[in-house]
Amino acid sequence: MTKLAIMGAMEEEITPLLSYFTNINKIEYANNTYYEAKLGDLNVVIAHSKIGKVFSTLTASTMIQKFGCDTLLFSGVAGGINPNLKIGDLIVATKLAQHDLDITAFGHPAGYVPGGEVYVNTDKRLNQIALDVASSNNIKLIEGIIATGDQFVCDELKKDFIETTFKADALEMEGASVALVCSTLNVPCLILRAISDTADMDAGFNFEEFLNTSAKKSADFLIKIINEIKK
Repeated sequence: MTKLAIMGAMEEEITPLLSYFTNINKIEYANNTYYEAKLGDLNVVIAHSKIGKVFSTLTASTMIQKFGCDTLLFSGVAGGINPNLKIGDLIVATKLAQHDLDITAFGHPAGYVPGGEVYVNTDKRLNQIALDVASSNNIKLIEGIIATGDQFVCDELKKDFIETTFKADALEMEGASVALVCSTLNVPCLILRAISDTADMDAGFNFEEFLNTSAKKSADFLIKIINEIKK
């Protein structure tokens, strides 16, 4: 039987998810809190990793190797690069790249290290479930490329570089590392993001203002996906 890992980076990203569950068992491990629960007959483990690739790698690995999760779903927020993406829109990653991984001085492409690839793919079946759920609920969802890095990018030149180099539609700080863990350990994963800021935001934009609403939108949609997976 599937044991599902549900993951976010920030507490704000998993709080709306936890509201769907009762009889939660809290486990403290590796300086983090993991929440074991059930949705019907489906066993789930929920956690937020803290921000960035290192913490998200640790948490994803722990959920798979310690808690025995065999499917991983990530819910959270991202910055939109694709001009068609607006605040609150949902994107599911077809593949992800690390935009800040750079050994181009040795003649390699940006995002590449020997023994790896520039992009890591997500699970086509899970993505199709997400697309079907969106269609049946009349929810806008696009598939696209997400770029990950240990930076909150607000510089327009940097955003242009990421868009041009990786053909990215959105950027965030955890997805590629989580997808890489899952790919390496043969665990299907889905990376879902709601857009919390966009490339055309003005200087007065307040990220915190849109964080909670976008995180809740992603979480609510993820629960619809989980209910479809249960079937």
